[in-house]
Amino acid sequence: MSHYKPYPSYKDSGVEWIGEVPEHWDIRSVKHLYDARLGKMVQPQPKSDEDVLVPYHRAQTVQWESIRYDQVESMWANPAEIEAYSLNEGDLLICEGGDVCRSSIFNRNEHETVIFQNSVHRVRPLNGNHSEWLLRLMQIVRSTGWIDVLCNKNTIVHFTSDKLASLECPHPPQDEQAQILTALRKETARIDALIAKKTRFIELLKEKRSALITHAVTKGLDPNVEMKDSGVEWLGEVPAHWEITKLKRGYTIKLGKMLQPSPKFEDDLLLPYMRASNIQPTGIEVTDINEMWFSQNEIKDLRLMSGDLLVSEGGDVGRCAIWTNELPEIYFQNSINRIRSCEQNSNFYLGYLLQSIKQSGAIDVICNKLSIAHLTAEKLNEIEILFPVPEEQSAIATFLDRETGRIDALVEKTRKSIDLLKERRSALISAAVTGKIDVRDAL
Repeated sequence: MSHYKPYPSYKDSGVEWIGEVPEHWDIRSVKHLYDARLGKMVQPQPKSDEDVLVPYHRAQTVQWESIRYDQVESMWANPAEIEAYSLNEGDLLICEGGDVCRSSIFNRNEHETVIFQNSVHRVRPLNGNHSEWLLRLMQIVRSTGWIDVLCNKNTIVHFTSDKLASLECPHPPQDEQAQILTALRKETARIDALIAKKTRFIELLKEKRSALITHAVTKGLDPNVEMKDSGVEWLGEVPAHWEITKLKRGYTIKLGKMLQPSPKFEDDLLLPYMRASNIQPTGIEVTDINEMWFSQNEIKDLRLMSGDLLVSEGGDVGRCAIWTNELPEIYFQNSINRIRSCEQNSNFYLGYLLQSIKQSGAIDVICNKLSIAHLTAEKLNEIEILFPVPEEQSAIATFLDRETGRIDALVEKTRKSIDLLKERRSALISAAVTGKIDVRDAL
């Protein structure tokens, strides 16, 4: 933002979150600039013959700078309430609860009347002010953390009508407001386009990663190898020398321990354990580890060893990762299946193969996802998998470690660049609407 100039002179606003403002700007409270009203309490049943069902917006449908029109529900209201709570084109909606102060401008995309619930404020500008100006101010109040001060985040957070009405705001002349908002639309649209382009790039990288894994674990690394029909729908043709058999043929599976919050025996020990939520697509997450009681026999059976393959039994069934001694000692709960190889089979190869099986949708079929999905040890044991010779398994795993590592590094680099763009967007909005920079020359 170094190419933007400051205003010629400044004064102290007297408001902590605003700081100094241009000399010719005012500081005004929201109640003097806008008409704000809290919505109607949800009415699930009619109270009179006059009541009719009417669609309404609530905190969940109001996102930052967008509204989820596809998630609109309906409630009962009488004609007077419909008139009082109807939304007009250009109304600003601000969340009173939930993700407090999250805001968006209502742009009617349907012909029917729409009202709003009491988890949302409807704000209309007075005397030529702009709804979008207050939207930008809400973004600053949120990004600076000032909303937590206003709403006392030690309790259940509510951005009440009184708090909104008394919020002090920077207030330039109306023509200047319009110029600043026009410049911000132009600059934020450019940043948003870059973010969208980079987000799409990440999606393409993930698709490439999945395709790379599937090809390696089902076709091998030799493009000239003789192929055969696997007889398994999701596999198609596979190398002719690969064996196709059930997982239990080369691996042992152990389900973890049911949660035990108190000791049963004198020599029980309170120890850390893994649960399904610790298994993430990027690997094992150990920042949130709980403890429970284990008996001496369970300690012997359920301690994890480096190289163990952990597979989610519930939740996001089939999600898996290799344990590589991220902690010196840990055990596992019954939301996890632990897989260990027999003979010389590779857990790393199997991990990639299970990722491919999950990606194909075969896990959902195995677990009958019409009901609550569970990938039990019995179901895992019966999954038909490919068995290259152990040396080829290791070669495939090594290849995929290298290639997916490159893709993952590029994904992470792109994510960081997106975060920087979002920070730049937020900083630009904050600096422009508090007068730290003059963006009007950008028009």
